[in-house]
Amino acid sequence: MTSSKSLTPPRALIFDWDNTLIDTWSLIHKALEDTFTHYDLPAWSLEETRQRVRQSARETFPTLFGDRANEAIRLYSERYRHWSAQELTPLSNAESLLSLWSARGRGPLSVVSNKQGVILRDEAARLGWDGYFHRLIGATDAPADKPDVAPVIMALEGSGIAPGPDVWFIGDTDIDMICANNAGCTAVFLGPESVAAEMNADVSLNLRDLAGLGAVIDAHGFLNP
Repeated sequence: MTSSKSLTPPRALIFDWDNTLIDTWSLIHKALEDTFTHYDLPAWSLEETRQRVRQSARETFPTLFGDRANEAIRLYSERYRHWSAQELTPLSNAESLLSLWSARGRGPLSVVSNKQGVILRDEAARLGWDGYFHRLIGATDAPADKPDVAPVIMALEGSGIAPGPDVWFIGDTDIDMICANNAGCTAVFLGPESVAAEMNADVSLNLRDLAGLGAVIDAHGFLNP
């Protein structure tokens, strides 16, 4: 793992969305539970949801639901919107970090998520965060979803910045780190060291949470005007 002292200063930050900036595990779990129940399939536990949900519905639902995949995606999206409308919770320090970075004009902020793009952008707007981001890229917005590089390229379009070590990709799963590796970006994992150590991906920087990310950025002068 790269030492924080040897990190390439970031010119752009790309965040995952779910459980990196907002707390959505319970919402995802409830929507999946509703969908499985509708199709008379055994529901997952919350822990199974945490372990299994990585790729986009476009990638995973054909395996789960066969020729009913498109119908199941529509139902899941409907149920997710239902639960999201009742509860949408930012993670601690998320808004303060986005606000500070944006106020200092350090470079573009973007999101690359495997959540459907229309739902992603709706949630950002509901939180009043859409103004922080250069691009909000979700599932099906690009020709392929995370961990493919296509959504990373789309997230940086128009910024004058190409994927590389000066783009920090921040997320909470192995798919995020693999995506960062595929794009040649600095891979920043938010989560336990034990999880990072077992990943089949290179992690450039492992931090516990967004407070830790903000501290590293600030300590290295990456927020200086």
